[in-house]
Amino acid sequence: MTQTPNRVLLRGRILDFKAEPQDDRDTDAFTYHEDGAILIRDGLIEATGPYASVQAQAHDVPVIDHRPHLLMPGFIDTHIHFPQAQVIASWGAQLLDWLNTYTFPEETRFSDPAHAADIASSLFDLLIGHGTTSAVAFCSVHATSVDAFFTEAARRNMRMIGGKVMMDRNASDGLLDTPQSSYDDSKALIAKWHGKGRAHYAITPRFAITSTPAQLDMAGALVAEHPDCHVQTHLSENADEIAYTAQLYPDAPDYLGVYEAHGLLTPRTLLGHSIHLTPREIDVLSGTGAKPVFCPTSNLFLGSGLFDDAGLRGRGICNAIATDVGAGTSYSMLQTLNEGYKVLQLRGQKLHPLRAFHWITRGNALALGLEDRIGTLAPGTEADIVVLDAGATPAAALRMDRAATLSEELFILQMLGDDRAVAEVYLAGQAAKNGTVAARALVGA
Repeated sequence: MTQTPNRVLLRGRILDFKAEPQDDRDTDAFTYHEDGAILIRDGLIEATGPYASVQAQAHDVPVIDHRPHLLMPGFIDTHIHFPQAQVIASWGAQLLDWLNTYTFPEETRFSDPAHAADIASSLFDLLIGHGTTSAVAFCSVHATSVDAFFTEAARRNMRMIGGKVMMDRNASDGLLDTPQSSYDDSKALIAKWHGKGRAHYAITPRFAITSTPAQLDMAGALVAEHPDCHVQTHLSENADEIAYTAQLYPDAPDYLGVYEAHGLLTPRTLLGHSIHLTPREIDVLSGTGAKPVFCPTSNLFLGSGLFDDAGLRGRGICNAIATDVGAGTSYSMLQTLNEGYKVLQLRGQKLHPLRAFHWITRGNALALGLEDRIGTLAPGTEADIVVLDAGATPAAALRMDRAATLSEELFILQMLGDDRAVAEVYLAGQAAKNGTVAARALVGA
C-alpha cells in the first residue's frame, strides 16, 4: 500500500539566498516574497515562491500561517563546544588559563554517559530555541560524549557534525588519550555514526598544543582514510597559544604548518579563530580550501583579537562564522552577527545585513560543503527553517515602527535579536520550538 505523502504549506514573508549579496543592489543574489509560501513534502522542500502560485499546487494541503513573520533557512553554527555548556560566562581568563581553569575540569564529567546525555538534551533545546538547525561540535575526549551528541541529534532529526576530541598531552589526566587509542576510538565512532541519518563525523584534534606529532600523524591517517569526513581544530587564537605552539613544534614554519605537515588541511577542514595569520599561512589557506571560522563573541570575551574577514575574503578564502560556546557568550547566531559587526567595524570593514544573514545560512552551508542540503530553501533540500519576529521585544518593536526596508528589519534582528525573536523552528519540516502554537493553522487557506 502506498503511503500518503506528508505535506504542509508554510505561509509568511520568505527570504532565501542564491549567492552572497553585498548590499540591497544585489537583487539577483536573494529572493524575497512579501506574501510567500514554502511547500514541504516528507521533510524536503517541494516548492518556494509567491503564496498564490505555490498554494495552487497544493489545494488540500494544511497551511500554517506565520504572517507577518519572516521565514528563511535555519541558522548554521560552525564551531561550538558541546561539553562547555556549563562554563559559559566564566570570569576572568584568557585562552590557556581559561582552558585549564574552567574547560578541562568540566570536560572530565563527560565520561559519565548519563551526564553527557543530560547536557546534550539541554544543548539541543538551546540551539533550537535560538534558531540553529545545524551545528559543528567539539565533543569531549570520551566516546560517550560523541554517542550522547549524535543520539540526541538523531532524536531531534537534526543535521549535525561532531567528533571526539583527540589530545594526548597538556591537559588533565582524565582527559588524555594516546595516539593509538584516539585513532581507534575515532575510527569506531566514524563507523558507528558517520553518514547515519543526518550525522556527519568530524576528525577532531583539539589543537596543536594538546597533541603530540604522533597523534597528529594518526589524525592525518584518519583524514586520508575518510576523506568525506570533516576536520576541525583551532588555529592562531591568541599570542600565548601561538608562542607555545612554536616551542612545541620548532621545525614548523608557522602554526598552520603544523597541521599542513600532518595532512590535516582539506576543503572540509574548519579552523576555529584564525586571527593572527602570517602571509604564508594565508597563502596555504587559499591553496588548500581550508576554512577559517570567525568566532566574534569568544574572541572579544577572551581578548584574543580581531578577525580579518575582508583580508581573507580578498584572497578567495571562504570564512565561516560561529558562536564558539562556551568561550562564546551566546547561543544566538543573531547575537554572533551583532558582535561580528562590531569586530569588523573596528577593522574598518562593513557587514551588510543581507550578507550577514547569507553568512549564517547559505554561507556556512557552503563552508561545510552542504549547500545542496541545508542553508537554502531550494526545492529538494531539507526543510530546516527559522521563523523570525523582528518585533518580539518592546525595544525591537519600537525600532520596527520606523523600519522601511527589508535590510533595516534584518539589521534590527542582527543587533537586537536573540531567542525571543525566534517564533518557530522547523527541522525536516516538523515544528520543533513551539509546535506552531503561535501560528494559525488553516486548511485550504
